[in-house]
Amino acid sequence: MESFHDELVGPGVTDLPERFFDRFVFNLHRTDATTPSIIFGLGIYPARDTVDGFAILTTGTEQRNVRFASELSATDWSSCGQLSWQVVEPMTTWHVALGPNPASLEFDLTWRARAPAWYGDVTVTNSGGGTTVFEHLFQSGWYDGTLAIDGVRQRIDGWYGQRDRSRGVRTMSGGQGLHIWYQAQFPDRSVGFLLVEDRAGSRLLLEGAVMHTDGGLDPVVDVRHHLSFDQLDLRSGTIEVTTEGGRVYTIETDASARGALMAGGGYGGRHGQALGRDHLESDVYPLDGTVTQLTLDSSLTDRLATFDWDGTPGIGIFEFALTRSRSYSYRPTLAG
Repeated sequence: MESFHDELVGPGVTDLPERFFDRFVFNLHRTDATTPSIIFGLGIYPARDTVDGFAILTTGTEQRNVRFASELSATDWSSCGQLSWQVVEPMTTWHVALGPNPASLEFDLTWRARAPAWYGDVTVTNSGGGTTVFEHLFQSGWYDGTLAIDGVRQRIDGWYGQRDRSRGVRTMSGGQGLHIWYQAQFPDRSVGFLLVEDRAGSRLLLEGAVMHTDGGLDPVVDVRHHLSFDQLDLRSGTIEVTTEGGRVYTIETDASARGALMAGGGYGGRHGQALGRDHLESDVYPLDGTVTQLTLDSSLTDRLATFDWDGTPGIGIFEFALTRSRSYSYRPTLAG
């Protein structure tokens, strides 16, 4: 496998497809609690001269969202709005900072890898014909630095953070039933995979690995699931992960923490839109049941969940989405 080019493409890269993107997404959370949950990300679209980013803060009572965009040519290619980043050492260390914004969330953080990354070229056959190929990476890490919420500043040391990098032309349009991006963090390993099934329950995509803190990487070859949903919202369930090395991980999930609805970050078709220079918008979702996966542009949710693997506790992001099509109903692939 060739190495992954960790830096985002620069202004010297030309002749890119009109729909080309280069994106990163990070999350930030404690190792022992499901609040606060922080997710932030950014994407550049050179052929559209566009860059956009977001930050989401989920507390015990609400989800605060801030979204920003600009013309890429009007930036320094290392910041947009209140968010800035630097790849200090590829695949190992990033510096990220978020300045004052309407969500009252600020940080100045260094992310360091705690395990090797899984990465590769992901190929998907789309329902309308043809294939989509894009580069994809995810990796577990630690944060240190400072975090401020509502002006209350605290020192961060050893909080978990999983990151996702993707680059290319990604459509994956139509026909999807279940989407899972799973990042279960345990003290000595991270269990990470991307699984997509169609509306008949057949697998469209499975990629991932168990990433060990001692440097080992054991690819995932099978995933089975038995999940409990409240309409489109995941509440709990069991995931069974089988690796190339012959390990079988049976992991219980508690996803009852609320929020992390990714529509707040512009998911649902708003990424890559030309909004002019220095665009900024924000909103708040109360976590009282009035804002749900049924009322937003996208059902995609990055829930901070707790896990249990044979008595070993874990925590991390369980990203999920069920289609809102009436032609689909969830089908477990693991006996309950």
